[in-house]
Amino acid sequence: MTSTPQTAARRSKISPEREQEFYDAVLDQLREHGYEALTMEGVAARACCGKSTLYRQWKTKPQLVAAALRASRARRGERTLADVDTGNLAEDLREAARIAAGTSGRDTRLTQALGNAVLSDEELQRALREALVEPELAAFDTIVARAVARGEIAADHPAVEFLAAQLMGVLRIRPVLEGRYADADYLVRFVDAALLPALGIGPGDHPAT
Repeated sequence: MTSTPQTAARRSKISPEREQEFYDAVLDQLREHGYEALTMEGVAARACCGKSTLYRQWKTKPQLVAAALRASRARRGERTLADVDTGNLAEDLREAARIAAGTSGRDTRLTQALGNAVLSDEELQRALREALVEPELAAFDTIVARAVARGEIAADHPAVEFLAAQLMGVLRIRPVLEGRYADADYLVRFVDAALLPALGIGPGDHPAT
């Protein structure tokens, strides 16, 4: 939806500090009660504002939750997958694994708090994809495109389409299978043992640094 001048004017009245208070209230409610129990009224009460203020800014609960999750990542000032460019595909994937591991505990807990709503709420799915998933997929596409341009892999290599799903999937599933979050060592070993062999890259081609 394109912002109108009136919408932009309304948004400009809220300072970045105040906006962050709204996001903190959202994440606190999400961790404590889960997505289904989170309400705009509850967020407004915790942030000491009227719920109409929230609706003017974000329109719906899914939009507010997605904005809060995105702001949480940006606030921490951590590197993202878009920052990865080591000069070779193997080390790019290892670095992507290290970055993913840095958010493992926090982001996985929040993802778990979203519960079944992620699967059943189409608006939430769409908001999360736009705010969080699509930037990561675009970063993976860039990593692969550079590798293709360097001649490391073929553009139509059949394993390419599964890279993001495998790395993000093992990040989410380890707590379920083993009761532990996926740390950097675990994810880098996964890259070396599963992703690189699937791409036809041997351990000696680009050894881990």
